[in-house]
Amino acid sequence: MDLMDEKQITIMDEDGNQHVMEILFTYEHPERGKKYVFLYEKNNPEEIIAMEYNDNGELFEIESEEEYEEVEEVFNAFNEDNFGESEED
Repeated sequence: MDLMDEKQITIMDEDGNQHVMEILFTYEHPERGKKYVFLYEKNNPEEIIAMEYNDNGELFEIESEEEYEEVEEVFNAFNEDNFGESEED
């Protein structure tokens, strides 16, 4: 992960293509001691990607189903708080 500024990072996909991503928000789970970041590309803001990150700025895919479900709940709460939307609308 290459930090460009406080709200953008550049990541490389499995094919070696670079993507400039916008940081939507971050979330920390204090009991697990894990941090998560929610990212999107400016030209595709509907597709949000959630990843785990560490203090060195390294990104990791979320592999645990339990963690993924929790991160999804956090994202849904973020949407409701910031945009007044929910999946039930």
